[in-house]
Amino acid sequence: MTRYSVEPEVPEKTSKSRGSHLRVHFKHCREIAHFTKGMNVQKALKHLDNVLEFKSVIPFVKFTGGIGRKAQAKQCKAPGNIGRWPVKATAVYRDLLKNAVANAETKGLDPDTLIVDHAQVNRAPPGRRRTYRAHGRIGKYASQPAHIEIILKEAPEGVEKAAEEPRVKITKKMAAMRRFVKVGEP
Repeated sequence: MTRYSVEPEVPEKTSKSRGSHLRVHFKHCREIAHFTKGMNVQKALKHLDNVLEFKSVIPFVKFTGGIGRKAQAKQCKAPGNIGRWPVKATAVYRDLLKNAVANAETKGLDPDTLIVDHAQVNRAPPGRRRTYRAHGRIGKYASQPAHIEIILKEAPEGVEKAAEEPRVKITKKMAAMRRFVKVGEP
C-alpha cells in the first residue's frame, strides 16, 4: 500500500487515486490540480472534458512565464486572463480522477456528492537525455515528470442558518444618555 501525504479523518467516506513517475509536465499538472481542488467531481470532469475540446482553459496562476492571455480565461476568473489547454496533462489527470470516482463507487459512496478534497502534484526525478549542440558540445534534454495524488470525499450536508433576532441600532446620543447616571431617582 502506498503512502499519501495526508490521511483522511474518516477513511470510509473517502476514496484515493495516485500516479507516480507520470510522463507529463509537472507545471501543467500542478495548475490543473490547483484549479480542481475543492470542486465537485462531476463539475471538474466536465471542465476537463471541455479543456480537451478547447472549449475552456486551465487558468495558470503560479507558472505564468511566457504564457499569453486567453479570452476563455475570463470564465474562470484567472488573474490576468492567463491560461492554456494542457491536453496531455489534462487527459492523465482526468483518468486519475475517474479512477478515484470508480474507487468511491466500489466503497459505496455517491459519485454525485463527491468533492476533490486533496489534490497534490510533486516533481518526479527528471528523465535525462542529451542533445547535440554546435562546436561538439552536448546539452541536457531533461523531462519533468510528476507524481499526482487525489483524495475525494463526500460533501458534508449543509446546516440551516438560525433565525436572527432583529438588532436595535444604538445611536451616539442614546449611548451617551446610558453612560450618565441620574442622581435622586429610584
